[in-house]
Amino acid sequence: MRYHKTALAMATATTTAAMAATLQDICNVSYVQAALPAADAFPGITINTSSVSTAATLNSSIAQSDWHNAASISYCNVTLAYSHDGIADDAVHVSYWIPAPSDFRNRYLSTGGGGLAINSGQSYVSMGIMNGAVSGMTDGGFGSFNAQWDDVFLLANGTINWQSVYMFGYQAHHELAMIGKQLAANLYNVPQNETVYSYYIGCSEGGREGWSQLQRFADQFDGAVIGAPAIRYGQQQANHLTSNVVEKTLGYYPPTCELAGIVNLTIAACDGLDGQTDGVVARSDLCKLNFNLSSTVGAPYSCAATAPRTMGGITIGAASPAQNGTITARGVAVAAAILDGLHDSDGKFVYLSYQPGASFSDAATTYNNATGSWSLAISGLGGEWVARFLELRNSSSLASLDGYTYDTLRDLMVEGQRRYGDSLQTTQPDLRRLRSAGAKVLHVHGEQDDSIPAGASVHYYESVRSVMHGDATYNASVAAMDRFYRLFLVPGAAHCGTNPLQPNGQWPRTTLETVIGWVESGTAPETLDAGGTIDSICRWPLRPMWSGNATTAPECVYDQASIDTWTYDFDAYSTPLY
Repeated sequence: MRYHKTALAMATATTTAAMAATLQDICNVSYVQAALPAADAFPGITINTSSVSTAATLNSSIAQSDWHNAASISYCNVTLAYSHDGIADDAVHVSYWIPAPSDFRNRYLSTGGGGLAINSGQSYVSMGIMNGAVSGMTDGGFGSFNAQWDDVFLLANGTINWQSVYMFGYQAHHELAMIGKQLAANLYNVPQNETVYSYYIGCSEGGREGWSQLQRFADQFDGAVIGAPAIRYGQQQANHLTSNVVEKTLGYYPPTCELAGIVNLTIAACDGLDGQTDGVVARSDLCKLNFNLSSTVGAPYSCAATAPRTMGGITIGAASPAQNGTITARGVAVAAAILDGLHDSDGKFVYLSYQPGASFSDAATTYNNATGSWSLAISGLGGEWVARFLELRNSSSLASLDGYTYDTLRDLMVEGQRRYGDSLQTTQPDLRRLRSAGAKVLHVHGEQDDSIPAGASVHYYESVRSVMHGDATYNASVAAMDRFYRLFLVPGAAHCGTNPLQPNGQWPRTTLETVIGWVESGTAPETLDAGGTIDSICRWPLRPMWSGNATTAPECVYDQASIDTWTYDFDAYSTPLY
């Protein structure tokens, strides 16, 4: 939250700090050491002053990405280590990029990770410099900024390193922000009557990390950009195996190009349902209501050879040879079962799936050149989750899915939620403290996300709305949510960015600037700026619809039938699944 310097913090700032005028003035070890938080500022934490290092970078060119525009930045990279009192051989490394004093705008930014990584390297941290903020990232105590949680999760087979769980779950980012906010104020000798605004940005695992802070530490950030968060962790991670178990249960392993053909035909059929034919499925809900996958049976497909892709160091999908063929009824049955979501043997709903038009990444199969046949390729994300984090074996995969059923997946989801509910699940729906603290949350999710279903974010938003405003009318409850928490589904977008299958849909590139404007100027976003063929993105529960006029801006309409397609009753659980 807004950080006001205390007398204790100010005592660490030196006369040198008051006189600093250039990046070179502040980018030296002694200056940073003098600006560190006081030794007793954070009980239980000891900052290693001798670990401080500094390195200046001038006029670095940052290429445009889905998350920011191109820029040229100058900054000082300050790294330091701290330890937790009473824990042997403990060291957590943090890195703060700091702008020149003339560029500092009284802001601090924490940045999140992805996959099993607790930071995203330079992907987000440069955004702080672009917006006049000290910008931080952490290694979580995992050994280095390139190390991941799975590197340190097990002390031995069967023995969990619980400190790593809590650090990954929420503690490391809390400490990163506490130290970073005070360091920012001290570095620039911010007067006691001025405010240092604090922000967070992250997507996927980084989105979950952001919610871990907002749900636990209501006054930590003034504003946050949360992208496609991997919340409901026990369900989300095991859900990566659902497509594999569907294929195994139905006894058919579609060629990767057959599933790609189904996706492409879905996009083509559902493109115009939003009132504009532009190659973007902006209304996947109308696609659910109006498109029959069976219509794709018999259509030809053809694909060039492809390589697998990675996310957070984990392989997603498998390499595929060049292919051609015809879509089969068995392939459509697999696709339909995946999109229907996970149900147990009693027909109860266990977990949701991706929206129509999303790639079937988890269902990627592998080709055997010797036999000329396709077979199961176990999801790396789901396989490691079960092998390492549930079975507690030092393995990044499962050898097979023999004996796996839909009930097996249900039980794995329940076990993951039970074991890590207090650290990783991250679905606390009562955000009254956050609202009272005045924080603003900008939550974005690609509608055709193929890793974390867009419906996962909708369900969390609706859980918060019903828990906090269940006694109000729907419109009144949405209006109350709008005051501090807004959700935007990005038409056509994939996981945390643009979608090669729907290139005319663009990711909103200025989300951090938008939340800064909301916090500091009170400019709440009615829509988000996008680009491509779509100029504006509607906020939930409004949905885009083009009137047919020659315009790239849709009307944002209320459609109850469409909203109902995003409503889930997880009746396989004995307690609410928020």
